[in-house]
Amino acid sequence: FQPKIRLGILASGNGSNFEYIIKSIKNKQLNAEISILIVNNPNCLAINKAIKYDIPYVIINHRNCNSRLEHDILVKKKLEELSVELVVMAGWMRIVGDEIINRFNNRLINIHPSLLPSFKGVDAIQQAIDKRVKITGCSVHYVQKEVDSGSIIIQAAVPLEEQDSKETLRKRIQDMEHIILPIAIAKVAKKIRTSFMGNK
Repeated sequence: FQPKIRLGILASGNGSNFEYIIKSIKNKQLNAEISILIVNNPNCLAINKAIKYDIPYVIINHRNCNSRLEHDILVKKKLEELSVELVVMAGWMRIVGDEIINRFNNRLINIHPSLLPSFKGVDAIQQAIDKRVKITGCSVHYVQKEVDSGSIIIQAAVPLEEQDSKETLRKRIQDMEHIILPIAIAKVAKKIRTSFMGNK
């Protein structure tokens, strides 16, 4: 019997990946509990999902911070306060700095809507359309200092159809994100647990 891994979720958007993590926990696919949802945007729709599923959340608005570092420190403190073991960036629209990366080394993961290392950074879906690739997809990876560069945990491929608009492609990529993110969390959680056992 393994104790549940304590997750901290960082989100900026509508929280669809956040909701799928909750569903994976509810249907016992994922042995985890969500300690906190942290959002950086008071209008973030992920908040509604936190309320719906009764998950604690906090708004740490980056606009109220004087610097990226100040915001990172506030986020880090909150995660530490709740003894979060694994941090999941699920549509977190901010670049995190050394403060968080070093504190949660190999325990900080992100989901990105492309087959990395292709189409890093913002608007990866549009980048794929512009390049007229035949296949794109999504990747869950460890977060490193350089954006979207950490080692890859899991990927899913999504074909780009002739008639695809950005929206139809985004929808299919998101459907795959919802499948692979819980799998990635389980894989990393297992690693964390194993190394923790080794440190005892």
